[in-house]
Amino acid sequence: MQHVWGDPLRVAILLTILPLTNGCAARAQVQYKPDSKEVQELRRDLGRVFNAPAMARGVWGVDIRSLDNGERLYELNAGKLMMPASNMKIVTLAAAAETLGWDFRFTTTLETSASIDNGVLQGDLFIRSNGDPTINTRQGRGELVLAEWAEALRAAGIGEIRGRIIGDDQAFDEQGVGPGWSWDYLEAGYAAPSGALQFNENTAPLTIAPSAMAGEPAIVRLPAGTGLTLVSHAITGPAGSEETITYGRRIDGAVIEVSGAIPAGGKELRRNVAVANPTLYLAQSVKDALVARGIGVTGDAADLDDVAAELVASAGSDRRVLATTASPPLREIATVLMKVSQNLYAETFLKAVGASRNGLGTTQGGRAVVRQTLTTWGIPADSYVNADGSGLSRYNYLAPNMVTAVLERMYRDAKHKDAFIATLPVAGTDGTISSRMRRTRAEANAVAKTGSIANVRSLSGFVRTRDGEMLVFSILANDFVVSAATVNWIADLAVEILSNFTRR
Repeated sequence: MQHVWGDPLRVAILLTILPLTNGCAARAQVQYKPDSKEVQELRRDLGRVFNAPAMARGVWGVDIRSLDNGERLYELNAGKLMMPASNMKIVTLAAAAETLGWDFRFTTTLETSASIDNGVLQGDLFIRSNGDPTINTRQGRGELVLAEWAEALRAAGIGEIRGRIIGDDQAFDEQGVGPGWSWDYLEAGYAAPSGALQFNENTAPLTIAPSAMAGEPAIVRLPAGTGLTLVSHAITGPAGSEETITYGRRIDGAVIEVSGAIPAGGKELRRNVAVANPTLYLAQSVKDALVARGIGVTGDAADLDDVAAELVASAGSDRRVLATTASPPLREIATVLMKVSQNLYAETFLKAVGASRNGLGTTQGGRAVVRQTLTTWGIPADSYVNADGSGLSRYNYLAPNMVTAVLERMYRDAKHKDAFIATLPVAGTDGTISSRMRRTRAEANAVAKTGSIANVRSLSGFVRTRDGEMLVFSILANDFVVSAATVNWIADLAVEILSNFTRR
């Protein structure tokens, strides 16, 4: 039998840049029982791919099994702990689905304890939520919610608010950044802090535009309510000169510092940066939206933590609800989480899982529930280290065979199978693998979660063979010095081999 590896030219190039040797196979240290000739050939093919010298300084962790008969088709460091990057989201989602259910919805309420006199709310308006992450620009939901709230206030007889817009974020703790996150990317939108109140995925637009004349300061703006201080050293360069703008968050505080030059007459730059105070950002955004819709607000936007001492019954026991908004169900939110690898959603899920058992949403509480869930499923406690929900932390570790065990659990449980598989990116079709494995048998066949942090790549999911046999796989790569594109290429080639495998 001969396996088809996809595009022959691609394979020829791979074999040229990654010379294969028999000696490298010893690194796997795997003893297989005698199997069919076809399975033995599959293992040889995969061994040649994963033991290529290009990854001699790196480490592969691989576990591949048949879900039809339970046969272990290939293992390489399958029980070793590896940094998983965003493959941690597989664990987070599995625990959230088991604990909260696929129909779970986050809720956000507008509340007040003040009277309404002649169309005027004589006091503060509170916004309270248990973490809804979906009030954002995806499918225009953020604007729809803001419009809905304005109409709800009008329906309650409110045309003006003589008070503040106060964000009540007491459902979650104040630790928005995950443990083990690096300080040097905290300005990035993908590292936005989580909170009980969230708007626009807790990112704000940083805009940099040139002034009229070279040598003048560039025009740099951030919207109000981000909790960030903006410091700009950026200048306007000569027309036609190179754009050299850089920006970052200072390690000593919530300061965004902008440097470099933008050419005169050049286009305005727009970058999304992580806000420092999600609660204040939502409150300010709601205030701005109400004012824009004709509802005056005399007070400031505020975070409840900053004004609680001024308030009577700050926990909200005397408040009445003016409006309630429910998020889409978890099954829909999870599709965004997995297909685009949305980190904020994952951290929110982890805290929501913790809140479901412990009352307060914390990362530590979420980890405890994840551990309880995995223990119930018979997954050994020493096969993983769970630091955060998203996989951004370099404190996370998963064994490849632990990942396949979680995937198998979701596949075999009727209440999870279809909903879970629907969240995964589809090879050559959508999500983070929309451009990978095209024009191969894996296209529109393999569904898998990717993972990517510095010197870490991962790919875990399901693929059907040429015979229609369903396989589960986890491919984790750590500590490599070759290009990430090469590592992804090798992982994709392995999945293509699996898609072409036949026992006939």
